[in-house]
Amino acid sequence: MKKKNDIRTAVILCGGKGSRLGELGKKIPKTLAKVQQKEILWYIINILKYNRFNHIILPLGYKKNLIKKFLKRNNNFFIDIDCIDTGLDSNIGKRISLVEKKIKSKNFLLLNGDAIFDINFDKIYKRHENSKTDISFLSTEIVYQYGTIGVLNNKIEDFKRDLVYDSLRIRGSVNYKAYNYSGMSIINTAILRTYKKNYVKSKNFEIDFFGRLIKSKKTKLIKAKGFWHSIDNMKDLYVVDKKTKNNQKFNEVKFIKNLINKK
Repeated sequence: MKKKNDIRTAVILCGGKGSRLGELGKKIPKTLAKVQQKEILWYIINILKYNRFNHIILPLGYKKNLIKKFLKRNNNFFIDIDCIDTGLDSNIGKRISLVEKKIKSKNFLLLNGDAIFDINFDKIYKRHENSKTDISFLSTEIVYQYGTIGVLNNKIEDFKRDLVYDSLRIRGSVNYKAYNYSGMSIINTAILRTYKKNYVKSKNFEIDFFGRLIKSKKTKLIKAKGFWHSIDNMKDLYVVDKKTKNNQKFNEVKFIKNLINKK
């Protein structure tokens, strides 16, 4: 039997309906949408395994049987995966409350099941452990899809599209910066259990639970380096699935897929 320090648990939130995927979302859970012939969940599990996560919890909801069938087809993951039915319409707080007793590690990774990434979680996880904080939020770069007018020294410098950024300057504030939250955080399991009553019925788990932890001052922001692409709608799915001229995101996913297949 593995010691608690040898176990790394990740909780992948994959019970939502994925309504922004339109007709595709009516057929399958979002996490089973395919990118370059492989499901999003396939990428997530393999990358986590690559980063020494050996226990995964899937709080299931919408079309849970399809996710179970996916796991049966991919029985070569060779890691411990717990599938827990958390209800069709449960909010995130409720889902987490129903799986928290299954978490085996002192700290665990909480992440959404709708993003593809290539991030050094092994290094980030160790950094979180050494910091002794209650929660480490992972911030990633994101592409701003609209046009931008660049200004330098009060003069217009250029016009760009698809500008990559990691934080936003907020109107009316000079020192405040808002960093992009990746939907991933590493949480001290004991703290999750301590504040269970604060989030179990919460309509917005992130606002209520994260807000409570931030007030404790035992939080940390880690800027995660590497590729990250969230798939919220059909456009997000298209840009990583269909090869177009100079499509860097397509090439990044292709690289991740090759990396996994070489293991």
